[in-house]
Amino acid sequence: MTWNNKTVDELHDLLVKKEISAVELTKATIEDIQSREAAVDAFLSINEDKALAQAAALDQKGIDADNVMAGIPLAVKDNISTKGILTTAASKMLYNYEPIFDATAVAQAYAKDMIVIGKTNMDEFAMGGSNENSAFKPTKNAWDQTKVPGGSSGGSAAAVAAGQVRLSLGSDTGGSIRQPAAFNGIVGIKPTYGTVSRFGLIAFGSSLDQIGPFSQTVKENAQLLNVIAGHDKRDATSTAHEIADFTSKIGQDIKDLKIALPKEYMGEGIDPQVKETILKAAKHLESLGAIIEEVSLPHSKYGVAVYYIVASSEASSNLQRFDGIRYGFRAEDATNLEEIYVKTRSQGFGEEVKRRIMLGTFSLSSGYYDAYFKKAGQVRTLIIQDFEKVFADYDLILGPTAPTVAYGLGTQSHDPVAMYLADLLTIPVNLAGLPGISIPAGFVEGLPVGLQLIGPKYSEETVYQVAAAFEATTDYHKQQPVIFGGDK
Repeated sequence: MTWNNKTVDELHDLLVKKEISAVELTKATIEDIQSREAAVDAFLSINEDKALAQAAALDQKGIDADNVMAGIPLAVKDNISTKGILTTAASKMLYNYEPIFDATAVAQAYAKDMIVIGKTNMDEFAMGGSNENSAFKPTKNAWDQTKVPGGSSGGSAAAVAAGQVRLSLGSDTGGSIRQPAAFNGIVGIKPTYGTVSRFGLIAFGSSLDQIGPFSQTVKENAQLLNVIAGHDKRDATSTAHEIADFTSKIGQDIKDLKIALPKEYMGEGIDPQVKETILKAAKHLESLGAIIEEVSLPHSKYGVAVYYIVASSEASSNLQRFDGIRYGFRAEDATNLEEIYVKTRSQGFGEEVKRRIMLGTFSLSSGYYDAYFKKAGQVRTLIIQDFEKVFADYDLILGPTAPTVAYGLGTQSHDPVAMYLADLLTIPVNLAGLPGISIPAGFVEGLPVGLQLIGPKYSEETVYQVAAAFEATTDYHKQQPVIFGGDK
């Protein structure tokens, strides 16, 4: 029997009343994972023995009626450190790495008695938008197994959409939570930069990376963000901003809230049917009392170029630590120290990772730094200023999450530039450190379309308020793929 068709609140009620035990819920979740895994390939490892032992101890202790997350299974993206559980970042380079510590986000989940059920597949070192760059296997879209699930957190998104788990964690550097959420018809948020500690997240782009939750509904997403958010002295970029209850505005009406619709987000490159779906969603928000007006974010067109210089430069620095000396993969045919470095990195990294390391190294090199990295930083400031001007007059920004619905496996993997351009709507949010959510907004040819809502820094409560108002008055989130008992 599956329990993943019930919300966290419903599951909590059953656990408190002892109509189901934590062990029973954990066993049922493991069965859901195993029965659907051949179809979606969302997981790299299942934490069965430790999860069942933790659940048994929790049953013995008793479920805290005031702790809604007690006993709830959680899937974790494989670039987030989990003590004693294989953490590979979907790379050959870390094929055998078992961390000796938990990421802060994972530790906070454990502190709320959540049960880490397994680690999910991803693009290697979070570099990619389709989940085809994993060193181990590609994950499939929950709605159509011939389509990509999005990336880089494709495994975490597909696992929730397919009903393998109710909740999961991903990371978002340029859209890696929101785009897979859109492609799989679920809820995913990239919080304000610094809201969730990056301690224990295997670094890609340190000024961009942020951990965030996936869920079936908006409220569950906010409930999980409540668990993982907070200041962490072990992360120098962690914010000291006081964290509110992210569910606090859910249920409030959105009358007179001003929402901006940037003309650049509905222009060239956006699929006409996706555009039509988003305009319909905007009309729906207007019917709920929101004020929708067109604005301009003129520098957003430079976002992709800026991102691939900044992110690749930071990646080239962060990935220097993977050298075959301390842990992970080491080339067997190396005969001296230089060959250990060169052959280990040549054999251990995939093509996309090597491409980005080379791009970043070039951008930071003597003679090119000013032309590329410095210039990208200056244009990043202009993108931030564009957002600030809009938020001086508006509460939120809306637009599509991705320019298209999920595309076919293998159709873009040969063209990295086309893959990069697919992130043009999500990247500016990371460059500016803003919160952005993707929620289900409709379907095009049977595949989900994501609506992206963007707020100023630390406005997650308002983002969730509007997202929940849309969700409560539509039924897109209730529609499930065939693999999860739906009819689509």
